[in-house]
Amino acid sequence: MALACGVSVANVYFPQAITPLIAHGLGIAPDAAAKVATLTQLGYAAGIFLLVPLGDRLPRRPLITALLAATSLALLAAGLAPATGLLLAASTVVGVTTVVPQLLLPMAAGLAADGRQGSVIGTLQGGLIGGILLARTFGGVLGEQLGWRAPYLIAAVLTALLSLALAKALPATTPAVRDRYVSLLAASARMLRTQAELRRSALYQATLFGGFSAAWTALALLITGPLYRMNGQTVGALALIGAASMFCAPAAGRWVDRHGADRVNLWCILGTLAAAAALTAGTLGGTAGLMALAGGLLLLDVAVQCSQVANQARIFRLRPEARSRLNTAYMTCSFLGGSAGSWLGIRAYALRGWPGVCAVLAFAAALALAVHLTGGGRRRQPPAAQIEPWPPRPGAAAR
Repeated sequence: MALACGVSVANVYFPQAITPLIAHGLGIAPDAAAKVATLTQLGYAAGIFLLVPLGDRLPRRPLITALLAATSLALLAAGLAPATGLLLAASTVVGVTTVVPQLLLPMAAGLAADGRQGSVIGTLQGGLIGGILLARTFGGVLGEQLGWRAPYLIAAVLTALLSLALAKALPATTPAVRDRYVSLLAASARMLRTQAELRRSALYQATLFGGFSAAWTALALLITGPLYRMNGQTVGALALIGAASMFCAPAAGRWVDRHGADRVNLWCILGTLAAAAALTAGTLGGTAGLMALAGGLLLLDVAVQCSQVANQARIFRLRPEARSRLNTAYMTCSFLGGSAGSWLGIRAYALRGWPGVCAVLAFAAALALAVHLTGGGRRRQPPAAQIEPWPPRPGAAAR
């Protein structure tokens, strides 16, 4: 499951590393080419809202394999696109159908033993992080060596193979509900309104992931611009350094099980603020600037991905029979924040350069910190071992 999370989610992220190559290959402006990454993320947010709730209604194995097959076809169309319009349309479809990790995560949480959900989510999140970060290495290196179309075509083949593998490997599941599709969508929105812990988790991740997306989307413009004059392979190398954060996700899951999600969230917010300060030194250029970028991006990756583990562990404990719908509400907000961050990163870079991008990241983290310090409607989040099961045991007092 962790491997499947990584391979599938990479399709959303590798376009960020090849934005300059797309611009050159199609003869368009860099900010126009950056719309490929933005629309892919917007499509991902739409797919989470429209498709992930079906994980509570349909058997997950056929749903997951069908979505992977559709993603493969969309990647093929993007790789063969003769003009910008078709590329943008195919990229949007890639985003909509690449929601497999958000079906696998609640599935794994349901299979995990009590008190170990944080660890299991951390394991899958480690695979997810590896896919997110190594995707940029994959896209940057292949794009420089074989052209911008090569990452799309190779990803199409890998995704098709993954669809065949999961059709055999995944266990069969029984749907949790029989609600109509419209009711499933309404339930996700209703839970966001009624569950304070869900709203808080969504706000934490929307802000931090927005800053994360701003930094990574603008990074290719910085590296290939006049200050560094390097190519997309450098972006891939920086992403490879950041991939070390994938080993922190399982540890973050154990910390959540032991200390509760709130404390891990605070550590992650403070880490994001520190990352914004370190990334500002990227304006130095040369070796010193690259070292600052590498260190700042590593810290940013660790903070944002560990925050994801904490937030999902929190929401999956709320309503076990509605995990896919809870994840729908949470991840839709997260990727709307990521899409907004990608757009803000490009605008900030155009107006104020790399310092403007770092300011966007710092503001996002400061907003999350303000919510944390003011309470944000939170209740004290106990460690997993102290949480009452759902439904409550006979005779247990209602919380």
